[in-house]
Amino acid sequence: MRIPISAKLILLSFFLLISVTTLIAINSSNYFESTSKQREESINLDYAASKATEVENLITSLVGRTQVTANLLLKSDPNNLSQDFQINFGQENDLLALEIYSLIDNQQKLIIKQAKPEEFAKEKVDVSYLEQVKAKMTFPFKNVFQNQIEIINWSEAQKPALIAIGIPLVKDSFGRTIQIGISYYRLSALQKPFSEKRERTFTLLDRRGRVLADSDESKALKQTDYSNTDIYKLSSNSKTPRGQKLIQANKEASFGAFAKTRYGVTAYSVISEDIILEPAREVRRKAFYMAGLVLSGSIFIIFLFSMTLTQPIETLAELIGIVSKGNFDVKASSRIKTLFQDEVKDLAFAFDNMTEGLKERDKVKNLFSKFHGSSVTDDLMNQDIGLGGQKKDVVVFFSDIRGFTAFSEKRAPEEVVEMLNEYFEVMVGIINRNHGVVDKFIGDAIMAVWGAPKSSDKDAHYAVMSCLQMRMALVELNDKRKAKGEPPLQIGIGLHAGSVISGTIGSTERMEYTVIGNTVNTGSRIEASTKAFGADLLISEEVVAKVGDDFLVELAGAAEVKGRSEPLKMYKVRGYKENGIMIEVRTEYSDYEAEKADKVKISA
Repeated sequence: MRIPISAKLILLSFFLLISVTTLIAINSSNYFESTSKQREESINLDYAASKATEVENLITSLVGRTQVTANLLLKSDPNNLSQDFQINFGQENDLLALEIYSLIDNQQKLIIKQAKPEEFAKEKVDVSYLEQVKAKMTFPFKNVFQNQIEIINWSEAQKPALIAIGIPLVKDSFGRTIQIGISYYRLSALQKPFSEKRERTFTLLDRRGRVLADSDESKALKQTDYSNTDIYKLSSNSKTPRGQKLIQANKEASFGAFAKTRYGVTAYSVISEDIILEPAREVRRKAFYMAGLVLSGSIFIIFLFSMTLTQPIETLAELIGIVSKGNFDVKASSRIKTLFQDEVKDLAFAFDNMTEGLKERDKVKNLFSKFHGSSVTDDLMNQDIGLGGQKKDVVVFFSDIRGFTAFSEKRAPEEVVEMLNEYFEVMVGIINRNHGVVDKFIGDAIMAVWGAPKSSDKDAHYAVMSCLQMRMALVELNDKRKAKGEPPLQIGIGLHAGSVISGTIGSTERMEYTVIGNTVNTGSRIEASTKAFGADLLISEEVVAKVGDDFLVELAGAAEVKGRSEPLKMYKVRGYKENGIMIEVRTEYSDYEAEKADKVKISA
């Protein structure tokens, strides 16, 4: 049976139009759905942040009232404590009791306790209720004596809903907290911001993942445990104060956002995905309805223009096949001829723009796959890529952490990585601020260079100043580590100046931008010599010659190192000159007991 080509085209165009309109409807609704999700995620995060700010302000007020109350009680006549407490704070209905503890012989001792029996009576219990709760719950006294404000849900089922707030009060001459205050407020003081009924739910959790406040107040009264939920794990493991995640529970998806406060409690906002996507689904239904109407009216137009569309469509289909095989050097605008400037011609120009974009994207993709992670990508983007390099005068920097192997053996990999990230964050920042380029990380070691790919006449000065700044930064870093009960770090740094080959090495499939030469090897040996000389920083004669009298240096000695036929003189750096004045830079970590070092033999 013979079927006219016009009928074929009409049928084909009809199904093509159905496909296109369906695809457009689906894609547009999917885009709207995606946009709705993104917008709602942002809104949800803003809600969580708003609740966190509101809670933080409330807690600040409660902490301030606790501090004022405690300070007045500490100054009051012991015989008039109850009277003073009632006079000053009897009108604060939310405050039910306050206790003050002192640290005596490393043990907390209750020295003052004041309560409002009439407020407990309203809750149909007496003051002894607090002691009953203490027998079942543990208050983190230790954390408060370590200057941390603690907020605990102090409620039991079918009992008064209370919160306990512990704050540090008095410190001794060494800065240690020796007195703390614990106030007991009605839970409603925190519950009010969460009582409003909305399509989203709000929750406030303490550090342990227990509910302090919730849109469903019964969860707060029961101290519901959220510590095993995905959103709590996300917030507790996050180093950022805000975040969000798509949560799957009982085949229902929800968006959960969190915002931390400076008091250790975290506000959460959760909204069902179905609520978010309902407008997008309605748009999809309307899109299909409109597509059906458009199809009904398009058949007649397709018939009229079928013949004029056949050739351009076939040509475009041919070109699409060529592009799909990776050949982007095609020009649709030169292949498609039309009598007038119409949509088909516009489509040809759009097709050309698309192929140009694909060609550029393909080039950038290949470029970055070869230089991923390189700190000199910007420089390479401006020139042709190839193996090889050029000779340059540079200053090479090496550093590593003393005792890193022993440290790693005794700790979990996650703890080692966390320590390295904390250390690298500080040291790499200093290198970057002093115009250096980090070449690579070798375990705990850093290799950096000044003078490649770009050089200046102050490369040596920047390099030495960077080392001194690292010396000072290590003190601050170690203070933080010691405050957390972690051992301090000691590092060794070596600097050497000389000629290298700077450029790309590797293969045509994987390249690395680096510097190569004896200068690099010598720099590594100088860093290794710091252990033998018991110094955190050693520089070579070549570096000393370049910096002149800008720095205070002293001869550490000479050593025979692997790769050098003659002993290598090395110098310690004790300070720098500023405005004609020599400023000494020494810390408790600058010098340490010398040890035997591999590949290094002190000769003088």
